[in-house]
Amino acid sequence: MRKLIYILFLLYSVPSVAQTHKGKDYSALPAQSGNPIFPGWYADPEAAIFDSTYWVYPTYSDKYDKQIFFDAFSSPDLVRWTKHSHILDTNAIHWAHRAMWAPAITKKGGKYYFFFAANDIQNDSAIGGIGVAVSNHPQGPYKDYLGKPLIGKFHNGAQPIDQAIFKDKDGQYYMIYGGWRHCNIARLRPDFKGFIPFPDGTTFKEITPDGYVEGPYMIERDGKYYFMWSEGGWTGPDYSVAYAIADKPTGPFQRIGKILQQDTAIATGAGHHSMLHVPATDDWYIVYHRRPLGETDANHRVVCIDRLEFTADGHIKPVKITKEGVAARPLK
Repeated sequence: MRKLIYILFLLYSVPSVAQTHKGKDYSALPAQSGNPIFPGWYADPEAAIFDSTYWVYPTYSDKYDKQIFFDAFSSPDLVRWTKHSHILDTNAIHWAHRAMWAPAITKKGGKYYFFFAANDIQNDSAIGGIGVAVSNHPQGPYKDYLGKPLIGKFHNGAQPIDQAIFKDKDGQYYMIYGGWRHCNIARLRPDFKGFIPFPDGTTFKEITPDGYVEGPYMIERDGKYYFMWSEGGWTGPDYSVAYAIADKPTGPFQRIGKILQQDTAIATGAGHHSMLHVPATDDWYIVYHRRPLGETDANHRVVCIDRLEFTADGHIKPVKITKEGVAARPLK
């Protein structure tokens, strides 16, 4: 009897994981994240995991001349999100003055490298393109790493925007990028200050699949390379995500089909995504933006999250976009 009383005492006197986190009381933790996962007009989310914390780095969705900074959001569990304001802005990037878009981030050597596009350049005589900033912390502040764009010209017809960073199993970092319906892949130098040519002498190799518009992203799973991209117009309801699979990061990639698109009962314009992979599991989440029903302003976009699953033969199942989002998932 005394043993039973002691067990009951432990159960009711020791707070649960859901009730406490670093001294805070979270007894009212929602069961689901809900969509959008945080308030505000944001788009083009880059998702990452650093030190047992989830991070999302989106575009601030507004008119181009007002897109002059980046915010970030962090969460211990995909449900509670903390905003980190102005982790990078045009005060730190002297050559950028508008249209700061679609960030990508990676950690290397104890530092965080934040890649971004700026100025929406339309030709090789304009100043802008893809830049990189660096910080000692995931929440910044970030400072300009190069003092100039990393890519400031058009190669193979690809506008220098929408960069993604992919680290292969051999440790090689790749940049995959491009707008204007062209996509390039390039091998980053170890210091991220330039590129290493491929064995055939080319530096920027085009890997554009059918239907490609912008927003490339790549993962590796079970020895296969999954290349994903956005299709359709970013201002319209048909914005969506499609994918291909290859045996190496340079392809060739043949379009398989759509994995993310609008549901007219929930939201429109679902696209420009990234992904989260829970370490030591086969659990994946897709983080993307969409436009709430009834919104007509092109910049009224919100960041959402849903589960992404694979079939037994390794294909990606079409994602069901939801209002509920995903269940709380603390990281160990």
